[in-house]
Amino acid sequence: MPARIWVDADACPAVIKEVIFRAAARTGTQTTLIANHAMRVPASPLIRFMQVASGFDVADNEIVRRAQAGDLVITSDIPLAAEVIDKGAEALSPRGELYAEGNIRDRLNMRDFMETLRASGVQTGGPSALSQSDRKAFADQLDRWLTRRAAASAKG
Repeated sequence: MPARIWVDADACPAVIKEVIFRAAARTGTQTTLIANHAMRVPASPLIRFMQVASGFDVADNEIVRRAQAGDLVITSDIPLAAEVIDKGAEALSPRGELYAEGNIRDRLNMRDFMETLRASGVQTGGPSALSQSDRKAFADQLDRWLTRRAAASAKG
């Protein structure tokens, strides 16, 4: 089965979704957005939307259940990225950071550390706004992944 793209769509910026939609159409890659609230997606046999029930990690759990080795998951959720990497999938943040076995544990540790700081009352601030360089980094990483997948499919 060809590799698929799974999108943790609840928090994925609209501009990043547009990049994903164009890439899916250009490369013929099956793409599924999963969220707990309704959203519009282009009318395309390649792009699906799946709405799940509201609740903590319901969308994440559905992505983990469906993602397979070789697939790509678009998410900014570090624990979700770690789970799909454990299944052999790859994960890419909307800012263009490719999560892999070599860096996901460090990212999880930093996330947990920042969560501990926030829980103790330290104001850590949120992420900066998505910049043009973030968008370019995402598009470049997505294109690299799609190119690797096309090369792997050509080899058989």
